[in-house]
Amino acid sequence: MKIILVSAVALIDPDGRVLLAQRPEGKSLAGLWEFPGGKVDPGETPEACLIRELQEELGIDTWASCLAPLTFASHSYPDFHLLMPLFACRKWQGIPQGREGQNLAWVRADKLRDYPMPPADLPLIPILRDWL
Repeated sequence: MKIILVSAVALIDPDGRVLLAQRPEGKSLAGLWEFPGGKVDPGETPEACLIRELQEELGIDTWASCLAPLTFASHSYPDFHLLMPLFACRKWQGIPQGREGQNLAWVRADKLRDYPMPPADLPLIPILRDWL
């Protein structure tokens, strides 16, 4: 089974809320909410992937020194296996905006379960909730 490496981030604002992005129509798992991030390109580190994806998808800048490894997800889908490190980030420049038509929501950790998420993201919720 093919392994796909995806890097994701829990952007945490000064009020302790986490940013979720809704997958836009036309993408797999459209309508579900997820932590921002994306596929790691060949030769790219998970941190470099997040820096690139946050700029492309949300129009914000951050740095590798601001990305703290928190946990990871390992989940088998029918066609591939997803390995997804989740980083925590509290420092960035700019105001996150959905540049690809995706809706965004700042969510308190105890409300993350109120947002339908892909199966790989669900085990990350209790870890993030306990950490915050």
